[in-house]
Amino acid sequence: MSETALLLRKEWKLSVSEPRTAIIDIGSNSIRLVVYQGPARLPAILYNEKVMAGLGRGMSETGRIAPDAMRMAEDALSRFAAVAREMEVTTLRTVATAAVRDASNGKALLDMADSVGLDVQLLSGEEEAIGAGLGVLSGIPEADGIVGDLGGGSLELIRVSKGEVHERVSFPLGVLRIGAVRAKGPGALERHLLKALNGAGWAGKGEGLPLYLVGGSWRALARLDMHLKSYPLPVIHQYAMSRGAIVRMGRTISHVNKSWLRAIPGLSSARAGTLGDAAALLAALLKHLGPERTIVSAYGLREGLLFQDLDDETRAQDPLIVAARDEGRRHGRFPEHGDLLDAWIAPLFASDTPAMARLRIAACHLADVGWRANPEFRAERGVEIALHGNWVGIDARGRALMAQALFTSLGGGTDTPVPIPDLASAADLKRAVGWGLAMRLGQRMSGGLAGPLQRTKLIDDGAAILFQAPPEDRALYSEAVERRHAALAGVLGRTAIFAA
Repeated sequence: MSETALLLRKEWKLSVSEPRTAIIDIGSNSIRLVVYQGPARLPAILYNEKVMAGLGRGMSETGRIAPDAMRMAEDALSRFAAVAREMEVTTLRTVATAAVRDASNGKALLDMADSVGLDVQLLSGEEEAIGAGLGVLSGIPEADGIVGDLGGGSLELIRVSKGEVHERVSFPLGVLRIGAVRAKGPGALERHLLKALNGAGWAGKGEGLPLYLVGGSWRALARLDMHLKSYPLPVIHQYAMSRGAIVRMGRTISHVNKSWLRAIPGLSSARAGTLGDAAALLAALLKHLGPERTIVSAYGLREGLLFQDLDDETRAQDPLIVAARDEGRRHGRFPEHGDLLDAWIAPLFASDTPAMARLRIAACHLADVGWRANPEFRAERGVEIALHGNWVGIDARGRALMAQALFTSLGGGTDTPVPIPDLASAADLKRAVGWGLAMRLGQRMSGGLAGPLQRTKLIDDGAAILFQAPPEDRALYSEAVERRHAALAGVLGRTAIFAA
């Protein structure tokens, strides 16, 4: 390596202050490497690559991983091990699930992985279920229902509530095995599933509860439903589907060709071939397990393994606030600004429910992330960050409220750009406009600095919004600040008064 390259490498290493954690997930359908970096509670995905090796394909007939799948696995694992080394991953965990667990030649794959430097943990069905349940709780902390994790080789069902994983069961009924069951004739899959559920004591267990969907095949179904409904927000996490929608999708899939499915934006072409099987299983599961609705989780086994390693205090952190604070710290001008800004505007919104208050806090942490953008597009940048950011612990309505607050605070005014009105009520959006105007006032008055926010305060006395400042800070109340104060007061139905 040249002297220049060594110097650059040294400087790069010095700039990497946070550890990198990676997971290689050897699934029955795909093999994936994901590298994470950032806050322990919700690290950002630094790198994500998958290979559709199909280790479980054909196992129902042969009981073995096919030679071509084994070759693809060897290539993928060799590459992923090399990439992890080059990225100087601090902690690398490699896990394997149903296909390797059940295949008669599964040990050959484990030996091959060992030869490229990977120590593979072969997860049991129980461990796989716990990981999937914890993954959903990591991304949807308030989850209360049944988690259904459909992999290539197995289906796990897990009861989650109050932040804990409870009963769980694993069935050898992955998406790559469903076709063989359905080939036995009409109703064969439903009979097979009902027998399995009855045998495990799970029939009807989900009555009245949501079913949280984990796995690429079920996420692909959600992409199809979004396409059919022209849904305006292309974010899978916490997307909801009814039982009726899933039954209708099953009929749609049976009447269209694979090329039409592959043309759907965001739908993996590799999933198109198994989409009908995934829909058939889900429809039967909803019928005999009992849930009327489903909620998609973008988080599953890998995230559950990370969550499992956290201490109780870190687990209890709000993932939305952690992620928004980290984003603000990385891309804003002043790392403490979000917390101070929310504390400054919070007295005006004392009636906000805890659920609304956390959205307001998250918006405050993101209030400064658009400052590098072209001034003409800062408001649009705020909408983009809120709607399309990689947030969890938030649904489409929550994203819309954050988007409205950022749009207003970054100069977009009180208008509501599309698609925000389709995602939240007018009353909620009016509240978010108030947040945005208050944030905009605080930004201008303080210049984004801590001192002015700490020395001044806003008070709502029921008739006026009072801006209080000590005499030595009178100069901070400029004409521009006064205008923003008046705009905020007007939206809140108050008058604006400066009180020294």
